[in-house]
Amino acid sequence: MSDFNALHVIEALRSGVPSRTVGEYFSEARPALTKKLRERLTAVRETGHSDGMIITGRYGEGKTHLLNTAFNMAFAANMAVSFVSLGKETPVDKPWLLYPKLMAGTYLPNAGQPGFRARLEELSAGSHAAGDLLAYAAHELETDKLYYLLRALLDTQNDEERNLFLADLEGDFVSGALIKRSYRRITGTPAKFKQTFSKSRHCMDYFAFISHLFRVLGCEGWVILFDEAELIGRMGKRARAKSYREMQRFLHPSARMEKVFSLFALSSSFAEDVIDKKHEFDNVQSAFCDDAEALQAAQSTLQTMLSAPELVPLNKTETLGILRSIQDFHGRAYDWRPDVSPETVYEATEAGGYLLRTKIRGAIEFFDQLYQYGQAGKTQITALGRECFDEEDENTPEFQ
Repeated sequence: MSDFNALHVIEALRSGVPSRTVGEYFSEARPALTKKLRERLTAVRETGHSDGMIITGRYGEGKTHLLNTAFNMAFAANMAVSFVSLGKETPVDKPWLLYPKLMAGTYLPNAGQPGFRARLEELSAGSHAAGDLLAYAAHELETDKLYYLLRALLDTQNDEERNLFLADLEGDFVSGALIKRSYRRITGTPAKFKQTFSKSRHCMDYFAFISHLFRVLGCEGWVILFDEAELIGRMGKRARAKSYREMQRFLHPSARMEKVFSLFALSSSFAEDVIDKKHEFDNVQSAFCDDAEALQAAQSTLQTMLSAPELVPLNKTETLGILRSIQDFHGRAYDWRPDVSPETVYEATEAGGYLLRTKIRGAIEFFDQLYQYGQAGKTQITALGRECFDEEDENTPEFQ
């Protein structure tokens, strides 16, 4: 009888679509880097100090796979996880646009579906958890918008109003005027904001609040996974500079971010094709000539990119180990026994080059042929092309 779970793994590998299940079963491919990730996650949990790092690698060499491995590590450690691919719709230089995308890709420990609204709906006014969150929102954030919003959320009896407030915490921000009207009607007292909230200036209040919320909900921390960070290289000059500055908020988080670990996956060619060729150190110097703090943050991000650990191509021994696992999964998936040595599979996949993704897909093609026809030759899967960092549209306004 075929093994459904093994079939899922084979089909995920065949399609090239990243999968948390694949990350669970193939985490041994990068033992040194996996060990470093585990140590960093443990340090965040045990010390309470937030942290961040960047990993680099070529296309098809397993960056997204490693992020999925980190996802499984975090779940095993009872941490909430957010997973997002950076790009035009999720620009790291505009945190108020990034935030709702992150919330949509957020999983609480052991949850099969994203989201945390159901847990918020369980909060009741007067509970210890509600009191903790109100005290945090009142005293630990730059603005007090979230304090008044949370008070209104806990006390309202109007379902439509409650949905608006819950949606705000998920990134569909409501206006301060609406919160003031609702708060006055619900509590009978006026809401006096100590500072007018601006999502472009104060969005990090939401990130900090969510990090505390997850702690109150019983999570051991929050892991944020950023895939395809190399797409920053396609932005305009000013937007790239702002992206480097904003990345620093996750790589070296402020004390307001509680037990947060952020991991960015970046193409290894970014250093040569973007930082060097586009003269990024000069660009950030020009962009932040009047803002020493922003300049230092952007420069620090660039230095971190240059020194980030890289996913180097697997050696033959490591590749043979992966091929053995694929052989085992293919046999279980289709209820048969592939009678062939890993060396034979390795030779059949050499035409695809050294990239891990192409070798994996080549091996699956090899086993498919052997299963269907009783024999297999050289696979036809070829290597991926080189990534491009041409800017998408130089005439588009980069920052409002």
